[in-house]
Amino acid sequence: MNIKDYNFPDDLYYEKNHFWAKKDDEGNVVFGATDFFQKLAGEIVYIELPMQGAKVKQGESLSSLESGKWVGKIFAPVTGEIVEANSELEDSPELINDSCYDEGWIAKIKPDSLEADFANLMKTGPEFEEFIKAESEKHKK
Repeated sequence: MNIKDYNFPDDLYYEKNHFWAKKDDEGNVVFGATDFFQKLAGEIVYIELPMQGAKVKQGESLSSLESGKWVGKIFAPVTGEIVEANSELEDSPELINDSCYDEGWIAKIKPDSLEADFANLMKTGPEFEEFIKAESEKHKK
């Protein structure tokens, strides 16, 4: 789904802080920043990756990243344990800008309760479109 100048793949789940999530083949949740997030941030120059083994809670900050414009928080889309972080981002944080839904993923979480957490996330559709339009208006300069 395209909303304004932003791309949101239909097969992903989205949370209100502009991070996406999807279940992988091992039952973990892969997540990263959305196209909206990376365009708003500008060029990502540094990321503090979450630590493997760290316990995270849905909706809470788990690390941060920096762009030329600001320092932003990274929020967990689900509750669980970090099982892997994308180490490619340490040397190439700009992958978040170049490929936010593929090579620029941030981490994988072993979820405590996947169905319950995914029920709290958004999918593409009319309500999501209204949310993004409102967010876009809020962040206009």
